[in-house]
Amino acid sequence: MLRQGLQFAVTVILARILDPSEFGTVATLALFIAIATVLMDGGFSLALLQRQDITHVDESAVFWFNLVMGGLFSAALALAGPALAIFFELPALRSLAPVLGLTVFIASLGAIHATLINKRLEFRKLLGVNVVATIAASVVAITLALAGFGVWALVAQALVMATVTTTMLWVVGGWRPSWVFSRASARKLFGFGGYTLVSSLLDAAYTRFYTVIVGRWFGTRDLGYYNNADTTRQMPTRFVGAILLRAALPMFAEAAQNPQKLRRGLQLSIRGTMLMNAPLMLGGAALAEPLVRVVFGLRWLPAAPILSVLCLAGVLYPLHALNLHVLLAQGHSKRMFHIEVAKKIMGIALIVAGSFFGLIGIAWSQVAFSILSLALNTHYSGKFLGYGLVAQSRDVLPTVALALVMAAVVAALDHYWPWGDPCRDPLWCSHMYRSRLFYRRCSSTAT
Repeated sequence: MLRQGLQFAVTVILARILDPSEFGTVATLALFIAIATVLMDGGFSLALLQRQDITHVDESAVFWFNLVMGGLFSAALALAGPALAIFFELPALRSLAPVLGLTVFIASLGAIHATLINKRLEFRKLLGVNVVATIAASVVAITLALAGFGVWALVAQALVMATVTTTMLWVVGGWRPSWVFSRASARKLFGFGGYTLVSSLLDAAYTRFYTVIVGRWFGTRDLGYYNNADTTRQMPTRFVGAILLRAALPMFAEAAQNPQKLRRGLQLSIRGTMLMNAPLMLGGAALAEPLVRVVFGLRWLPAAPILSVLCLAGVLYPLHALNLHVLLAQGHSKRMFHIEVAKKIMGIALIVAGSFFGLIGIAWSQVAFSILSLALNTHYSGKFLGYGLVAQSRDVLPTVALALVMAAVVAALDHYWPWGDPCRDPLWCSHMYRSRLFYRRCSSTAT
């Protein structure tokens, strides 16, 4: 939670210094970095979390696999730089791709350490690592941004973040690899992790597929707007995930052989996370415009309607994540793979269809995807635990209804209630609560 708050604060500072097109330039590589990261891990991290019979030889096999794959994909991204520069019509990608690709290799050195710390539920250690890395990367990024380095400030932020995180994980993790690679261990883990790998790969491709569509056909400025909205939407989601979802898989795995206990754990987790997530998402949808104007500044206003729609898409996030965590905890990675294939084919088709209606169309495609995916994600919870879509909907309906009432109230206040006259400062002329007449007067003053 602290790390997410720090990262968001730094994003706000950088957004007021840098141009949206500079954020969009870095975002063009997000899909490729995400895919490389997933392939580097090979699905083994989740396998280590799920299985209870892991040995040090198994862990070492995962470390060496991660290291080799991280090196290969870093080199691949470096070699792909010229082709990506031509595709996106951005010459800067020739030099940006190799540097950002290096972060994949650096992350591969500490991936096993993070997994083992997470499995031991030692979240304080992870918090310390993440806070130190975030502060170091933020100082470097802000310094370079103020010095006029533009897009390189964002690249340096990612590189420093990966380097400090990996270094700290080696310091506090207390784990060292053996100088041996066991093929038997790799085969054992890949039996579970193989399906998980493809599922994670599909998820990464879908989640960042918009960067290719928007970056290629709409330009880096529009990609900067959309990426800013998506990042802001994910802030509450990561807040919820940091509190509960990180611990879900280890806890669900421990109760995997007791269906009644597992169902109760899923039910309590859904109720708890939705109690936080629904008000945050629906409140964000209602107040997206003043939030963007006040926090990021006037030049980011085109991101506001996108943020509003994406917040609607994020309301059901805990249901999706927790149901899939339960499925993984029971060892049904093959079934999860089938779900992910069906969902991601549908999701990519929706993004392509939505792109014909601009950035808002792409955002609405994610709303449609979230709703349509719910039946698939809850299917096996209903089959194995007797806690499917209908039962889960009954549990979350009161929370969502109250959150809708809250959102309607704050939207009405935003629409009708005038406050003061801060128009003397155009960057802050839209107060969190203002009437539409006041908003138009402020906008005309700002222009």
